[in-house]
Amino acid sequence: MASIQPFRALRPQPELAGQLASRPYDVLNSEEARTEAAGNPISFLHVTKSEIDLPADLDIHSQQVYDQAKENLQRFIKEGVLLQENKPCYYIYQLIMNGRSQTGLVGVSSVQDYQDNIIKKHEFTRPEKEKDRIDHMRTIEAQTGNVFIAYRDVMEINAIRKKKKNTNKPVYDFTATDGIQHTVWIVDRELVVNSITRLFETQVPFTYIADGHHRAASAAKVSKELPGSSSAGYFLTTVFPSSQLAILDYNRVIKDLNGLKTEKFLALLQDDFYITLSPEPVKPAQLHEFGMYIKGQWYILVARPGTYTNDPIGVLDVTILSNNILEKLLGVKDQRTDKRIDFIGGIRGLGELEKRVNSGEMKVAFSLYPVTIDQLFDIADSGNVMPPKSTWFEPKLRDGLLTHLL
Repeated sequence: MASIQPFRALRPQPELAGQLASRPYDVLNSEEARTEAAGNPISFLHVTKSEIDLPADLDIHSQQVYDQAKENLQRFIKEGVLLQENKPCYYIYQLIMNGRSQTGLVGVSSVQDYQDNIIKKHEFTRPEKEKDRIDHMRTIEAQTGNVFIAYRDVMEINAIRKKKKNTNKPVYDFTATDGIQHTVWIVDRELVVNSITRLFETQVPFTYIADGHHRAASAAKVSKELPGSSSAGYFLTTVFPSSQLAILDYNRVIKDLNGLKTEKFLALLQDDFYITLSPEPVKPAQLHEFGMYIKGQWYILVARPGTYTNDPIGVLDVTILSNNILEKLLGVKDQRTDKRIDFIGGIRGLGELEKRVNSGEMKVAFSLYPVTIDQLFDIADSGNVMPPKSTWFEPKLRDGLLTHLL
């Protein structure tokens, strides 16, 4: 069963939360971070992307960058920008984007659960990305990156969350520059805290990493380096009941047709797909339906029965696209390393696909129906992993609101 615990979060003074909280470190590059933090000395990007305070030509993975992050974090603490909770608490975190809300519980999850596969994964991790977070955590002695975790709904946990939201004043409530509203409530009553811990221990057999596989893997490795630290045996997580979550589409653009003429490519597609012209951009409405944009024209592709398997991986649209188009026709064998393919989160819209193709940079674009949360659970339960870039979660949790000290 799942082991989560309350923790003494390092968090901003309430009046500074909106100014300090920043987008996750892995959704913007160094140049974007410099621009975003310009004129804001307490942006948490000074901790998560601390290269912005150093010469632009410096290797962003050098120890100097991590030392700068530590210096900046310690300055925030010394100046009273950040304070540490005086006792272990849980936190309820609500995000509202485009009128849709989702609410999770922030606590710390057990590294042992991660190692024992009580916390299930659906993606491979890359060593170089793990190393960056390991070096960051080890140096600053804190985990700043929140791991986004899902679980199957438990009515009693839902009721606690709802009651807290309806009867208590939040400690933070602000709308970020991207229009997403962030609201946080503190759960500090011992009876309620103990009840939440017990409910997870008795009613949640497994949790599932939705977003943050590298953060979780890095935290697990750091814990081995700090065997004397009880806090390092847990890592920062926000756990969401599955009913609260929406997965967005994650679309693809390809640079060329692998030597094929457009007409030949369209003809070959008909072996595995029904193809119809579309007068408008195609946002697939159901599983096994795809949009394709090529030479200024949108098409609807529907996978023919018998061209895919019905196991948890084979039935995924990202797998069908990978097997029957990307690999079979376009020669894209490894999507992780092939420079001919790029991935575009659904939040950027179908117009971004058209833009990339119309510019001549890319030859063809594909829009996909989003993976469902049940598919994610099924794949993780089966012990398999999804193809690269299968899921896109929005809205993103902000860094800096709640930090776990090691």
